[in-house]
Amino acid sequence: MFSALLKPKATKMIGVDIGSSSVKAVLLSKSNNGYKVENVAHFPLKRGFVVDNAITDLQGVGEVIKKVKKKFSKSGADQAAAAVSGSGVIIKTIYMNAVRNDEELESQIEIEAENLIPYPLDEVSIDFEVLRENAVNSEKVDVLLVAARSELVQARSQALEIGKLQAKIIDVEGYALGRTFELIEHQLSEPEQGQSIALIDVGASMLTIAVVKNGQTVFIKEQAFGGEQYTQSIVAYYGMDNYEAEQAKLNGELPRNYVFEVLAPFQTALAQQIKRMIQMYTSADDNNQVMKIILSGGCTNIEGIDVAISEEINISCVLAQPFLHCEVRKSMDFDALNKEGAQYMMATGLALRNFK
Repeated sequence: MFSALLKPKATKMIGVDIGSSSVKAVLLSKSNNGYKVENVAHFPLKRGFVVDNAITDLQGVGEVIKKVKKKFSKSGADQAAAAVSGSGVIIKTIYMNAVRNDEELESQIEIEAENLIPYPLDEVSIDFEVLRENAVNSEKVDVLLVAARSELVQARSQALEIGKLQAKIIDVEGYALGRTFELIEHQLSEPEQGQSIALIDVGASMLTIAVVKNGQTVFIKEQAFGGEQYTQSIVAYYGMDNYEAEQAKLNGELPRNYVFEVLAPFQTALAQQIKRMIQMYTSADDNNQVMKIILSGGCTNIEGIDVAISEEINISCVLAQPFLHCEVRKSMDFDALNKEGAQYMMATGLALRNFK
């Protein structure tokens, strides 16, 4: 009886996905059957606030995050996790001598990092995790080394602080995406269990892949490609400005022949980008065949995008449903939430860091 009273109160941490066109946020809690969705938020960003994964207007992004904080105010959550991505993030698996503690390993990594990272060490933030004993030499261990330009990390932290949230964790987008696997594993058939599954997030300007095998993220990759290409095709083809093109996409107000003129070419280009990323994974080992694609991101609101990708690259593709087996706060519309669930995958992966 008294032990329950003495347990520390679980902290509440919001997953905040800062993209180039919007900020999405998710707050989860633990439930008897897994997780409960406490709240979600989605607010647009003005064009140019985030460019090439870098925040160019801290105050502008911070003001949008304030809207997130306000929507989540009843939860009492004041901590957040965000993520970095792009060329300013370097991820390598290195092989180190097995040591007694993290302090010794950290000293080794500082020496190795000078040769592995193409930036001065005082300009990067470094983290590492011991993965496993090396398969070839038992006296060595495989270590995951992650380095990010400090300016990218600091910008995320500062934007959260302007938005009245404390930056508890700055993650890497690819690993945040891979972490959501536990919430979409129900979408796999029995033969697909334990096989290589590609989680692919299509944002406005970035395509991210996280391949998960046996529950572990084994490969991540990013490519500068996304829904912005679709928007720009509409702008060029129909003489609209960017706002008109976005509204036409969302409201279904495009000309009848837009499917052949702009949509089909975009779907083909997207499928080819995905195919190349998967080939990068499979080229390392012929046994690494991807059995299924789970698609997420803003482009999932394009009707039939999953079918088009399946037909183009001959791999089963479905839209992510991360909240289907979650409990949902009573005031939220369960059906509406699940209809939009694929757009919240990155934010959900960040929210899951609170329980890992």
